[in-house]
Amino acid sequence: MTLYPKLIMDALATVTYAGTKKNLVESEMVADTPSVAAPSTEGEPWKVKVVLVFPRDTDPFLKSTVKAAEAAIKYHCGQDVEVTIETEFKTAPRPEVGQMLPGVKNIIAVSSGKGGVGKSTVSANLAIALARLGYKVGLLDTDIFGPSMPKMFHVEDEKPYAIHKDGRDLIIPVEKYGVKLLSIGFFVSPDTATLWRGGMATSALKQLIADADWGELDYFILDTPPGTSDIHLTLLQTLPITGAVIVSTPQAVALADARKGIDMYRNEKVNVPILGLIENMAWFTPAELPENKYYIFGKEGCKKLAEEMDVPLLAQIPLVQSICDNGDAGTPVALNSDTATGLAFISLAQAVVTVVNRRNKEKPKTQIVGMK
Repeated sequence: MTLYPKLIMDALATVTYAGTKKNLVESEMVADTPSVAAPSTEGEPWKVKVVLVFPRDTDPFLKSTVKAAEAAIKYHCGQDVEVTIETEFKTAPRPEVGQMLPGVKNIIAVSSGKGGVGKSTVSANLAIALARLGYKVGLLDTDIFGPSMPKMFHVEDEKPYAIHKDGRDLIIPVEKYGVKLLSIGFFVSPDTATLWRGGMATSALKQLIADADWGELDYFILDTPPGTSDIHLTLLQTLPITGAVIVSTPQAVALADARKGIDMYRNEKVNVPILGLIENMAWFTPAELPENKYYIFGKEGCKKLAEEMDVPLLAQIPLVQSICDNGDAGTPVALNSDTATGLAFISLAQAVVTVVNRRNKEKPKTQIVGMK
């Protein structure tokens, strides 16, 4: 039997690509004329080489289509034909782990161990304060099941779009208050629960990291969900986190969870430096009595924990009505450095810059976690 390219193309025309519901030839997925090599000696098989072009390297139909194409060629041209099928992609493949954010200098995880301690408030105000100090800042809302950043930045109605850049389709982060921002909240209904299994959540998170045009950043802030979960592990396995800041209230039950958060990052398999602790809701100060302090959740519990764990206490943020009101209104207090609360977050940002610079000078770059 003599083989020639048209026979191979006819065979490929019998294979339907599920992505278009058309055959491979009609879908224009055959990159070049198939290569056919006759046997050089008696007994050797004919050799066929085909290059198929897929939309992207993560195409869910890739493996099944390649197998079907190989089977079709053997069926039409003979089972003893040696078939090689190579794949190319219209969209360049996603960068490998460790190379996803080449323009980002420092990655800071804001963690809490416990919910309701004001971690997202701290993340938003820290990002804005860093931007006000003149740094290039990005903020990723990694809480897939309870995103809050779109509301805190008053951009709930924004719909990020994608551009084609360097052979890839990249999401353009929303920019507000000098901060580049992405959240799953931009892509799901705010009134509908996100009923996703862990794999779907972590896949979405990786897209927000790797398939976005973050560009050059001095600081990339990760607003993490409470506890220690799949999301945290995905971040640790995907990004070389420069360091973590732990947020807690002075309350004993919150401090117990803060210890767990610290232990997660200090685990020998993780080894992410703890940059410091932030005591949120350190005391209550009523607007009409700005000099008064009422220690509703206990006094200096986070300060004592910082001393015990031998890490810096980066800030003590008071419980003030304006912090909550401004967060709900989408105008975080860090925008106004004329207020005591605004100054508190500017001071926090300055403290974070100091500890990050010290960490980078004294310790090697964090390695991505390799656990399964």
